[in-house]
Amino acid sequence: MSQFTVENPATGETIATVPDGGVAEATTAVDAATAAARAWARTPARTRSEVLHRTFELMLRDREELAALIVSENGKSLADARGEVTYAAEFFRWYAEEAVRTDGSYGPSPAGGTRTLVTRKPVGVAALVTPWNFPAAMATRKIGPALAAGCTVVLKPAAETPLTALAVARLLTEAGVPDGVVNVVTTTDAGAVVTTWLEDPRVRKISFTGSTRVGQLLLRQAADRVVNSSMELGGNAPFVVTADADLDAAVEGAMIAKFRNGGQACTAANRFYVHADVVEDFTAKLAARVEALKVGADGEIGPLISAKAVDGVTKLVESAIAAGARVVARAEVPSDGKGYFFPPTVLADVPADAEIVRHEIFGPVAPVITYRSEDELLELVNASEMGLAAYVYAGELQHALRLGEAIDAGMVGVNRGLVSDPAAPFGGMKQSGIGREGAREGLHEFTEIQYLSVAWPED
Repeated sequence: MSQFTVENPATGETIATVPDGGVAEATTAVDAATAAARAWARTPARTRSEVLHRTFELMLRDREELAALIVSENGKSLADARGEVTYAAEFFRWYAEEAVRTDGSYGPSPAGGTRTLVTRKPVGVAALVTPWNFPAAMATRKIGPALAAGCTVVLKPAAETPLTALAVARLLTEAGVPDGVVNVVTTTDAGAVVTTWLEDPRVRKISFTGSTRVGQLLLRQAADRVVNSSMELGGNAPFVVTADADLDAAVEGAMIAKFRNGGQACTAANRFYVHADVVEDFTAKLAARVEALKVGADGEIGPLISAKAVDGVTKLVESAIAAGARVVARAEVPSDGKGYFFPPTVLADVPADAEIVRHEIFGPVAPVITYRSEDELLELVNASEMGLAAYVYAGELQHALRLGEAIDAGMVGVNRGLVSDPAAPFGGMKQSGIGREGAREGLHEFTEIQYLSVAWPED
């Protein structure tokens, strides 16, 4: 089998080579998952729970090694990588606890003569497709509930970051996951591998995290066989600061919502709507924090994932400036010319219809748009076809909640810059996807409801 290289985006150096799988390897993975499916589905929930909990403990044991691996293949800062490992491990702990709490119902039929038994069963072999920006968490957020539900899986990690997924798979094996239950296919030909899975009648589930464009293509393919589908797609998160907001708290939240992982997150704040009464103060405070950021392989902000990513963010910023925006802050980047670094940037006076506002930036750029009324704000915020995450900072909690409920987004951070939590349902509205990950809802995504009508003669 051919191989492909994995590089460090901070240096451009090759750090590993991995197998470059294709149709044959994709089919072999399904063979293994199918062979293991019946036994794993029949494994007592308590046993599956204990395996997942052991995996959680192993991830914490190896936290530093896993964090270093994420830094080397993804480029994020070490602090970000450590946080990701802890977050990723939590999915195994959460679903270890949920695995033993499968729900159902039992009761008499209103018409009499029968009893109704409703239960859940594993959906079957599940195909999982994960992105490069959170190589550990995106894998565990799918593997955890799938295994808890009794499904076996085939996983295709992003070609940019396959090493973390392989490391997690090894820990699952060490924890006691039987052969064939978790199968990883690394590849540079994602289309061929995933299409093979979607065309295979043994695969009954597709769970994808990535761009809306690719998600649309996969949904079309899934429709041919009516494959159970979960899609966590693109975002364009608004970050709202009202006139009575605590500006210092809003800036702290903005630094997390915008600059975590260098802005390379689907939940990243993408457009900042700040009330006219406080826009100057907020922008100045944010600018001061951004200019102080340390950028570099050992800094607070790492590189973008590729040269293509740098080019895309550069073009969006240039377009915004041409439309009238001003650069009010820009952090320094390493001067050695190595790596795919982009300077964290704050833009002021950004037109509400600028291209950078309409598109997901996926980089460390904060465009600030001024608004004057709540009606204007909501019209601007909800104009996007995306609806994954949003953030609202307001002084009065009822005001913040009212705004949050009026925003078309699956998740809203209220006076906080982070929405991700294994115990909460993660997912979006509109073109940001269908289905939910995390929480009990995430477990349900890997189950089918079955109803048994039991004859019950009345005395």
